[in-house]
Amino acid sequence: MRNQTKHFINGEWTDSTGSETIDVINPATEEVMGTISSGTEEDLDKAVKAARAAFPSFSRSTKEERIQWLKNIAEGYEARKDELIEVMTDELGSPLSVSEEVHFAAGLGHFRQAAECLEDFSFTEDRDGHTLMKESIGVSGLITPWNFPTNQTSTKIASAIAAGSPVVLKPASKTPFAAMILAEIIDEAGVPKGAFNLVNGTGSVIGNGISSHPGIDFVSFTGSGAVGEKIMQNAAETIKKVALELGGKSPLIVLDDADVKEAAKTALSSIMTNTGQVCSAGTRVFIPQSMKEDFEKTIVEMLEEFPVGDPRKEGVATGPLVSEDQWETVQSYIEKGEKEATVLAGGTGKPEGLETGYFARPTIFTDVSHDAVIAQEEIFGPVTTLFTYEDVDQAIEMANDTIYGLAGYIVGNDPETIRHVASNIRAGRIKINNAKTDFNGPFGGYKQSGIGREWGDFGIEEYLEIKSVHGLPSS
Repeated sequence: MRNQTKHFINGEWTDSTGSETIDVINPATEEVMGTISSGTEEDLDKAVKAARAAFPSFSRSTKEERIQWLKNIAEGYEARKDELIEVMTDELGSPLSVSEEVHFAAGLGHFRQAAECLEDFSFTEDRDGHTLMKESIGVSGLITPWNFPTNQTSTKIASAIAAGSPVVLKPASKTPFAAMILAEIIDEAGVPKGAFNLVNGTGSVIGNGISSHPGIDFVSFTGSGAVGEKIMQNAAETIKKVALELGGKSPLIVLDDADVKEAAKTALSSIMTNTGQVCSAGTRVFIPQSMKEDFEKTIVEMLEEFPVGDPRKEGVATGPLVSEDQWETVQSYIEKGEKEATVLAGGTGKPEGLETGYFARPTIFTDVSHDAVIAQEEIFGPVTTLFTYEDVDQAIEMANDTIYGLAGYIVGNDPETIRHVASNIRAGRIKINNAKTDFNGPFGGYKQSGIGREWGDFGIEEYLEIKSVHGLPSS
């Protein structure tokens, strides 16, 4: 059991001013794995005051100091690799291999990339007639999601440190323990007192508190569209800047020259990795009409290559959903899908032999109408939908026919067609033929998938204000 009922404020683990706690459930066993404090407005206010007190000196720290802090964090993060993997497997239900190769690797990648970006990052620029200065935006409130306990948390923290912005972090209450380990790592890395603060709690108290607190200058949030809307409303009261990374219903377009097995594997990887709890997952698969029968047969056969089960068992590719609520949500969408489309594989209920734990049956729908609920709304589970198209421009039109625009995927070989599709999908990130992730490449969405960008130098820019100075004497 992990009973960590303190907040990290002003360089110290501090008792909450309230007595309420939140149980953290292991989704594979349905048992309580630990307890955290349900923070209060007073706890949050203490953290904001600590960050504001740290701001004058932290914002004036040198680029070299920030680079060293980031490198120290990366070293400390690596040193606690085994513990981070264990914690994420328990709190998220992520298979050990996914916890290592996806979650742990992403967090490490962001800290390293931020340090590398800073090497060549210029905070001043002489232009014709004026000098451009980039300065820390102030105190940043970070609200992170449960589905990637280190990925979004690390990219926000790394960018804020690189920009000299003190932070108050609220990790997701479903998966808080990886973030609490990060707090220890950051403290040991020598980051100044008050520059990093962590307050656990509910969205209604701490999340709302961060987005409406007059002492916070910028809010970076990753999560649902509904909560993102509420954050914008709260932030508007004090005209604070917001960056939002929200939902997605990303298209995966299979071209007519694609290898069917490779395309089917790509489609399955998108919904089976992290149990489909990925905002950028390619959950709408567009295949040429001529490929339909072959693709459907292949994707069902390949489903066996992605076994669902105990996340601590070797060879398991997919674990449980994060919570009972999430399991119920996914079940409700599958029920709707059974009325709207043809079930190729899966359906409602739990996989055979997995009665304990929030496990869901991987489900593939075909013959889906593009205006169906399962075609338009984010399901956030191991569920995919198949559509057919006659020509590539029809596929692009259907791909863009959604309120979201976070990501897009292409599988195919013809360079000209690939470029045409990539340039016409209205989304913030396009991956072609499972291209390797570049941690320097900006991440964020079009339309209702969000505002702003994370990762690399674009992520650092979010935590900076621009000042133009006219008539500055030369040194």
